[in-house]
Amino acid sequence: MAKIVPLETQAFGAEPGVPDIAALADWVADHRGIAADLHAYRLDRSLAPQLAAGITRPCAGGLFCGNRILGSLCGLCGDTVTDEIGVETGTIRGDAGLIAAQKKGVWCAIPAPHELGIVDGYYHDEDEWNDALAGAYRTVMRVMRDAGTGGHVLLCGKINEAEISLLSRENVFFFPTAPDKESLRILIEHQRRVAAGKKMLETVFDLANEYDLHQLIVMDPDEEAIRLALSYLDPDQVMAGGYCTDACDAYWGKLVETAVYLK
Repeated sequence: MAKIVPLETQAFGAEPGVPDIAALADWVADHRGIAADLHAYRLDRSLAPQLAAGITRPCAGGLFCGNRILGSLCGLCGDTVTDEIGVETGTIRGDAGLIAAQKKGVWCAIPAPHELGIVDGYYHDEDEWNDALAGAYRTVMRVMRDAGTGGHVLLCGKINEAEISLLSRENVFFFPTAPDKESLRILIEHQRRVAAGKKMLETVFDLANEYDLHQLIVMDPDEEAIRLALSYLDPDQVMAGGYCTDACDAYWGKLVETAVYLK
C-alpha cells in the first residue's frame, strides 16, 4: 500500500503588508518590552505563520528589510555613496535578536545588494565598488548571525554574478524570484542549490547535466511538479519552497499540506 511521505519545506521570506493603526496598536500591546515598531511588526508577521504551519526551514524578513539596511549604512547621501561605506550595527543586531527569540537559528531574507538601488559616487572603480558593497553586506550578515540567526536569503529579481561570486557561501542563498536559464546556470555553478517553479524544472534538469546539482527547491509545487522532480533526483535532494506575498497565514499551511509524495 502506498505511503504518503512529506517533503521538507523551505521558506524564502515573506512580504507582510502595512497594518492599520488598530492592528499595529494591538500587536504593540502584546509585545511590550521589545522595540515594537513597524519593522519589528513585519519581521514578526513574516515568521510567525511559518512557525505555526510547521515549515521545516523557516525564514523571517523579505524585501521590506531593504529600508533597515539602507538606514544602517554609513557614507550615503540619498541614494549615492559619497564616502567609504560603513555599517551602524545596533538596529541590525536588534532585528536578529527579535527573530532568534522566536526560534534560534532561523534564517533571514534581505534584498541582494543591487536591489537597494544605491549608486557609486565615491569609488569610481567597479571592482572596488563591488568589494565595498559586498563587505558591508558581510558585516550585516555576520552581526545578525552572531545575534542568533542561522543565515541569509538574498532576494533579487535577477542575478548579479559579481555579487554571487563575492557573497555565496554555505549560509547565504541567492533567491531570484523569477529566474531565467542564465540566472539558474550561474546559481548552480556557485551554490549547487537552486529554487525554481514548475515551468523552469526542465531547464534545471538540462543544466544539471553540466553542473553538479546538490538540491532543488520546487517553488509552490503541485503533485505533478513533485513527481517530475523526483523522477530526476532522490527525495533527500528535493524540497518544497515558498515565498509569500499575500495571505500568509493560509499560504504556509497549504505549502506544508501539498509538500508530499507517494512511496
